[in-house]
Amino acid sequence: MPGTLLPQKSGVLQRGITFRALPSKTVALNLTTGRLSGFADGLEAVRQAVYVILNVERYQYLIHSWNFGVELKDLFGKPMTWVMPEVKRRIAEALLRDDRVTAVDGFVLTPDRHRLSVSFTVHSVFGSFEEAVEVNV
Repeated sequence: MPGTLLPQKSGVLQRGITFRALPSKTVALNLTTGRLSGFADGLEAVRQAVYVILNVERYQYLIHSWNFGVELKDLFGKPMTWVMPEVKRRIAEALLRDDRVTAVDGFVLTPDRHRLSVSFTVHSVFGSFEEAVEVNV
């Protein structure tokens, strides 16, 4: 409706709203068997979330939000000098969407012809751990 003003930040929509983090507990994924069994919480749940994020290509599956996953497939065929800094940025951006992840750093990139091995450290509210991924380029 022309001329209608939206409520300001201090308006009615802001009163009584409290933001809280969702629980970390989730069903545990057994990476060896590919089956779900038991539950994971804390650092193990974050480790599992990182694994899933890095193995889901963003925009590829309708079941996932467009904010979920990482964009790596379109790097295929690009020059390694462009891919290396771009992979670091894309991985960090994808993982930092999870509010339990506080930082991603310590990247070590090892190029090998048409493959780039990437290892890095993920820092979360529950602790830190090392992770690695390979990207075809």
